[in-house]
Amino acid sequence: VQLQASGGGLVQAGESLRLSCAASGSIDRINAMGWFRRAPGKEREMVAIFSNLGSTNYSDFVKGRFTISGDNAKGTVYLQMNTLKPEDTAVYYCWTWHRSGYYWGRGTLVTVSS
Repeated sequence: VQLQASGGGLVQAGESLRLSCAASGSIDRINAMGWFRRAPGKEREMVAIFSNLGSTNYSDFVKGRFTISGDNAKGTVYLQMNTLKPEDTAVYYCWTWHRSGYYWGRGTLVTVSS
């Protein structure tokens, strides 16, 4: 399974961005897709996950600001990020829990200026 993410960029605090990710390969065996991020000097952390049962899980620091959506059957996942803050600056990684294991995309950089 390969993941291709896009949509990162430079924005000002308070603005919005939408990240997209598309999986290729045997996408019929995806259990969940989601987004993680790694901020400068910090470890990678979960942002949001979307399961093939339709459930979503958000980290507290994005609740009310970010919305995850997608279609695991099609291998797509999106992250709508609103009211961005400078502390949201990070490389965002698309992730999938596939029957054969966990897979990561290369990451897309989101920079939020104050």
